[in-house]
Amino acid sequence: MRKYEMMFIVKSTVEENVASAAVENIKNIVTSMKGEITKFDDLGNKKLAYPIKKEVTGSYYVMYFNANNEIISELDRKSRIDETILRHLIIKLDEE
Repeated sequence: MRKYEMMFIVKSTVEENVASAAVENIKNIVTSMKGEITKFDDLGNKKLAYPIKKEVTGSYYVMYFNANNEIISELDRKSRIDETILRHLIIKLDEE
């Protein structure tokens, strides 16, 4: 398993329970496929640099985790499908 970092932005205009469900879905993908979340940070609401899908603010989240290629593919696929997630980025971290 390799170390990864994922940052994603959730719409701030959706209800809080919908936003938290989207976050839990992302976490569940990693844990259900035998990955390991090492750190999860809620960075709060921030103003976007430019409007995305007519949204000007979003809730930022950062997750550090260990995963294999299948988990990364599934995270990417689900993040694109989920309409409450505005943007996401998955980065492979250097081996230390």
